[in-house]
Formats: sequence, C-alpha cells, structure tokens
Amino acid sequence: MTTSQPGARERLYLFDTTLRDGAQTNGVDFTVADKLRVLALLDHLGVDYVEAGYPGANPTDTQLFSQEHPARARVTAFGMTKRPGRSAANDPGIAALIGAKADAICFVAKASAYQVRVALETTREENLASIRESVQAAVAAGREALVDCEHFFDGFKEDRDFALACARTAYEAGTRWVVLCDTNGGTLPHEVEAIVSELVKVVPGDHVGIHAHNDTEQAVANSLAAVRAGARQIQGTLNGLGERCGNANLCSIIPTLLLKSDYSAHFDIGVSRDALADIANVSRTLDEMLNRAPDRHAPYVGESAFATKAGIHASAILKDPATYEHVPPEAVGNRRKLLVSDQAGKSNVLAELERLGVPVEKADPRIARLLDEVKTREALGYAYEAADASFALLARRILGSVPDFFDVERFSVNVERRFNAKGEMSTVAEAIVKVKVGEEVLISAAEGNGPVNALDVALRKDLGKYQPFIAGLHLTDYRVRVLNGGTEAVTRVLIESADETGERWTTVGVSPNIIDASFEALIDSITWKLLKEGATA
Repeated sequence: MTTSQPGARERLYLFDTTLRDGAQTNGVDFTVADKLRVLALLDHLGVDYVEAGYPGANPTDTQLFSQEHPARARVTAFGMTKRPGRSAANDPGIAALIGAKADAICFVAKASAYQVRVALETTREENLASIRESVQAAVAAGREALVDCEHFFDGFKEDRDFALACARTAYEAGTRWVVLCDTNGGTLPHEVEAIVSELVKVVPGDHVGIHAHNDTEQAVANSLAAVRAGARQIQGTLNGLGERCGNANLCSIIPTLLLKSDYSAHFDIGVSRDALADIANVSRTLDEMLNRAPDRHAPYVGESAFATKAGIHASAILKDPATYEHVPPEAVGNRRKLLVSDQAGKSNVLAELERLGVPVEKADPRIARLLDEVKTREALGYAYEAADASFALLARRILGSVPDFFDVERFSVNVERRFNAKGEMSTVAEAIVKVKVGEEVLISAAEGNGPVNALDVALRKDLGKYQPFIAGLHLTDYRVRVLNGGTEAVTRVLIESADETGERWTTVGVSPNIIDASFEALIDSITWKLLKEGATA
C-alpha cells in the first residue's frame, strides 16, 4: 500500500457520478427534483464531489446548473474538452461549462491513440492541445478542473507513452485530478495496480483518481487496486448505477474503506461512522425514487447481506455474530436475518420470533410443532424466509392466538377489455369484496389497473372500525413465481407492504389460482398491520 509517510493517514476523496454516469443506466431518468434530492442524500452522506450532470446536453442538466446549490460537496459539471480546430474561447461547450453554477468542471478527454485516431479523427498533438487549453480555461475562470482520461488503461497497453502524455499534460496545465478511466470495463485488478504504479511516477498520487466500470464484475476491486497503487480519488455511483454493467459501487466501496483495517488504518474519508450507518437507507431510498427493486444480495446494504438460512450457522450466530458476519450489520444500517425455512433449525425460529416480538420460552414444545408446520407448508410452496409477517402470524396462531379482525365472506374479480371514452382499447379490472366485521357486513367495489390492484383497493376501501388503522398501508412490491409447469401449476405470490412510518413487511400466498394466492397474501398484510397497531377484535 502506497502512503506518503509510514504510519500516516492520508485523505481519500470520494467522487459520486450517480447523477451523470449513473443516468446512463437503462431505464433511469432523473428529473431536476430527483437530482436535487439525490444531491442532498450524497451531501449528508459526506462524499467530496457530486457530478450533477452535463450542462448544455439536455434541458434537465441545463436547468440544474442555472442555479446555485449550497452543499459541502463540490458540485461538478461534466463536459468535453474543446473541439479540435478551434480555441477554447470559441468553443460553445467550454462556454456552457464555465457558465454553469458549479464548483468544479470535469473534462472528458481521450487518452488512447487508437481512440484519437478512430473516434476523434484528429492528431495526437491536437488532442493534447485540447486537454491543455480546456484545463487552462477552467482554471482561469476560477473553477477546479478535473480530467477524465477516457480509455486510459486500454490506451496505456496500446501506446504507453501517449497515455502518460495525456495525463501529464492535464496535470501540468493545472488540473486538480487526473482521473484514469477503465471506460470499457475490461481491465483486471492486477493490471490496474501495475499501470497506476507507473502513472504515479509521472503524476503525483494525490492528484490521481480512478473511474472503473463493472463489465468484468471487478469495478470495486479495480478501484481498491488503484488506491493501493497510489490513487487518492475514487469515482463511483450509488448502487453501482451506470451504462452497460454499471460503475464502481460506492455502497460497497465506502463501507470497505471505513470497516476494513487495511484501508481504515491508512486513510481518512469524508464519510463518518455515523453517516455510514445510514448507507443502507440511502441505497434503498435511491431505488425507491427510481422505482427499482433493491438488489437483495448487494454487499453490505442488501436485505440478504446478513441473512443466514442454515440452522447450524444460526446457532453459532446466536452465540457470537462474528462466527458468520464479517462486519456488524448495524454499522451500515442493515440488520441480521436468521431465515425460517425447511432448512432451518430451532435457533432460526427462536431468533426470528425474538426479532418479531413474539414472546416464547426456548423449551416451549410448541416450537417443534411450529418448525414442523413451516417445513410442511414450504413443501406446498410457501416461502417464509422471504415473508416475515406471514411467518409471525403463523407463529402467533400456533403459540397463542390472532384475533379474528374480519372475515371475507366472498370476493369476485372481473377483467374486461373495452373501448374507453377516447375510443382507445383498454383493460379494466373490477373487484367486489364482502367482508364481515363483528356483526357488520360491508360490501366494497373498486377498479384497478389489474385484478390484484382492484382487489387490494376494494379490500382496504372499508373495513369499518379498522379503517383508521390501515389508512397509511400501501403495497410496495408484488412478486409471482410459478412453482411447477402445466395447467395445474401452483403459484406463489409475495407482497411487500409499507405503512406511514416507513416500516415494511412481506406476506405470502400459495394457490393454483394466482388471484387466490394474491388475496391470501393481501389478507395477511392487513392482519399484520392491525396486529402491529394493537387493534382489538
């Protein structure tokens, strides 16, 4: 590990490009309001730079950079170096960057002789001049300058001297950071470490950054390899967003830098331990904004990052979590999950009951009955490891009781294709639900954008005296799996719900009929909400 002095802690800088490179993700579109919200999340987290977009490239980014954005982070505008054949003073792209209300400007510049020849169709000398004059123009305007050396690693392998000349030119022109981009994402960690080691002989490491793409699933490893070789800035995105396979994931890099002694003993970053405890929330908030399902298996922040299914492992974790956890889940705002499944043992069940607040003695003989029931039901298609609320209800029914809040006497769903008022063909789902609450019979009807949505709306439309308890309840995810093929296939439905407090829970239903399975999960969701709120029958 390269450090300036033995035992000294050096500063590592974090550069987030979620709002620029992350916006290249298929299906991701940020509004100005979205960008401002993400900027606030990143600023609270403690990153040093936020690359907010490309002024002049689209109306959203142009509007964003037309106003000041007070933040601790340095708000950065992205754009190209001047075009070949014209001066920086006469380049409209440079003018847009200098006119943007930003603390820093990040220029993208080719650092590959092949790219200069084929993509830019210009000379090496003109490419170097574009780098030099663009940086000088930004510095003269009082902006901090960065240069993303695009295709640097591939360019280095092809023509070492030219790639180094591009980096050297940027540094000597006054850029604060020379950022080495693995643009195509094909470089391996040992190559990154070797090449960065050569580069820092030309440009001081405290002026060198790394921008890695994830096309070989090694963007995080490549970023850490660059740091080990001397780079002192890391660029990446929240949740690894980015074009193709994404960018280096800051939600993995930041915890590693703070929690792994190989890095925490040598480096300081702008993110504090207190802020780190919010990183799982930041990750999930971004996914919610983008209407994306969170990656359950994401390191550190994923729902399954600290989940254990095997009973032997669960038993050890209850004795000492360090037996199967590399860091405490609380450090990153996550939580431990000892899953209940057909592979689980008594330890899993006891741990999950404790987490869900279901009181029970360890020696209670009903625990064995509950475990047998879980295994029997999972053989039918239920999945309690992913449905915590349904498991809690099953446990309470075996270990105690669950009030009969309401009975569904019948329901019906009708799906019809018809022409709407505009003469357009549309599909409409209508549901009717008859519910008995005590002695009161309630009938509700509703339309929805599908049969499950219609049922959900109808069921929650009027539950009599329980209506105030479920006012803030809403569905956040709906997942279906067909468990076997053919016309008699069994369907498993998992429904994730949330309430006004932000708390989430998942319920499961299983049936040969997808509507019936969905309704079973819906009823469990409402029942769990009522139980959680302390409603009485």
